[in-house]
Amino acid sequence: MRVVVQRVSEASVVVNYQTIASIGSGLMILIGVETADTKEDADWLAKKIVQLRIFNDTKGVMNCSMTDINGEALVVSQFTLHAATKKGNRPSYIKAAKHEQATTLYNYFVEQLQGFSANPVQTGVFGADMKVSLLNDGPVTIVMDSKQKE
Repeated sequence: MRVVVQRVSEASVVVNYQTIASIGSGLMILIGVETADTKEDADWLAKKIVQLRIFNDTKGVMNCSMTDINGEALVVSQFTLHAATKKGNRPSYIKAAKHEQATTLYNYFVEQLQGFSANPVQTGVFGADMKVSLLNDGPVTIVMDSKQKE
């Protein structure tokens, strides 16, 4: 699994001109599932993300986690995170998981993240055409891949 984690002041998702999810201060998480991913990948990422110390403490030092600041989370599926661009100009998504596997692991990841979060985890609509808005705070953006955890 590959994620892009962004520290945000606010973020929202619109589908068919309707806002379906929005958060205040917290994390915007874009997640891509690949065919080799398992529940263990989701477990590792969910735990790691909520423990990331990327929020400022009272001294302005990134020393607090999402949990420490009672932050919110918004998770959006994004298979394009597994785009292969080595050859040609059209990205290949051969490593991206098919719909059934990706949906199952996406939902499992959200459940795991919810287990660590004091606030409800907001989500986009898997597979929908979404309009995502966010105000990146910092900016702080971190890319993580469960296949590179060691």
